[in-house]
Amino acid sequence: MQRLSFTVLFLWFVLPVSAQSLAQRIATAFRAFETHESLANGVASLTVVNAATGEVLFAKNEKLGMAPASTLKTVTSATAYYLLGAGHTFETKLYYTGQIDAAGTLKGDLVIQGSGDPSLGSDRFPQTADTVLLTAWLQAVRTAGIRKIEGRIVADDRLYNGQTAPRGWTWQDMGNYYGAGVSALNWRENAVGVNFIAGASPETATRIANTTADVGYLQLINETTTGNRGTGDRVYAFSAPYSSRIYLRGTYGIDLKKTIYLSLPDGAYDAAYQLQRALQRHGVDVIGTPTTTHLLLLAGSSLPSGGRIIHTYRSPTLGELIYWFNQKSINLYGEAFLLAMAQHQTGKTNTRDGAEMLQEYWSTKLALPSGELKIMDGSGLSPENRITTHALARVLTSVKGEPWFASFFESLPTYNGMKMKSGTIGGVLGYVGYQTSKDGTPLVFALLVNNYNGTATPMRKRMFQLLDMLK
Repeated sequence: MQRLSFTVLFLWFVLPVSAQSLAQRIATAFRAFETHESLANGVASLTVVNAATGEVLFAKNEKLGMAPASTLKTVTSATAYYLLGAGHTFETKLYYTGQIDAAGTLKGDLVIQGSGDPSLGSDRFPQTADTVLLTAWLQAVRTAGIRKIEGRIVADDRLYNGQTAPRGWTWQDMGNYYGAGVSALNWRENAVGVNFIAGASPETATRIANTTADVGYLQLINETTTGNRGTGDRVYAFSAPYSSRIYLRGTYGIDLKKTIYLSLPDGAYDAAYQLQRALQRHGVDVIGTPTTTHLLLLAGSSLPSGGRIIHTYRSPTLGELIYWFNQKSINLYGEAFLLAMAQHQTGKTNTRDGAEMLQEYWSTKLALPSGELKIMDGSGLSPENRITTHALARVLTSVKGEPWFASFFESLPTYNGMKMKSGTIGGVLGYVGYQTSKDGTPLVFALLVNNYNGTATPMRKRMFQLLDMLK
């Protein structure tokens, strides 16, 4: 009898919970989530939408502007698909000016003309690797009959007026690979790796063993020290576009074996520099020094014009680029897409105009109030970005019927067994994506947390537990 009474009591307690609707289960879980001590000084916002009907199943703080971090990349990606098309490619040309005499001497310049390809020289695709492109360019020079160049190797980066970083990016970010500035001629994702040798004991100086590419034109000032065992990578690089010095600060764990990647202050210059070195290694002497059209303009020097094209390269398609953009959260790609969209739509080529164009596009398409999309860049790296979970969910819902949706969906990483894009900057965590509930309901969700207390790992775990209610 006692066991029977316990069973009845247990069923009385459990059945109402299991009988709850999906919306009720989410609401119950969110109440527990937002009242946790980690959010005593912070705020959480969640929007969940039935993707089949557009019905909002749950929303809390959904109209509150929040820092989105990299979840903003989903909006940039969707806009790029709409405005540029999944098959869009970027074109890079190699041409020479002047004439080639009978001895094979080019009395003119060799020019690399960029159009904003973020993957040029990247190792994410076999055809984009720097060694592959340098080999192709070298062969094109030889085929053209050039044996000596009395002019310059010029990187033509004039389309976007040189290399820039979006407004709002911080000093701590810009010197590191994820804070690389954007140019019309990006090269190796505008990054270079540094290998360190830790000191014999913690707090002693480290040494730079080597770099992944020759950047002898830069001054690397190493102020890093050796960290304790298990402390890992706490190295930060400090520089900005067109810096000639890069300061390396922080700690490098005594047991760490990792290449630390920094941003290149001028990716276009590095492309010209690496091409000149490759030519000279293979017997093609170059008299002039490598340069860019931006640097020539600053110096009041003449710019290359006209000429004969000897090689044309096309990037992977936009859909292929967006895969890596979202999978690895490469900020440079977002800024390149934003500028490409601005140039395509308005002829303007700066981040401010690109951000305004993106806001206006979604305000028109989905009737979203301007206050729900306050965008400063294309990647989410700026801490000044503000977006609502309502806007994020609306955008992700709107793309489900598009012919390129499968490509967009595939670009999203998988976390916690769910297809979703994450976002992380100081005090900010977010997840946006898609999930099918156990009753077969297709869901779109956007969850953002700002100004939480504690470290990211326990907060991420609590967020996953909340999102498990959608399964």
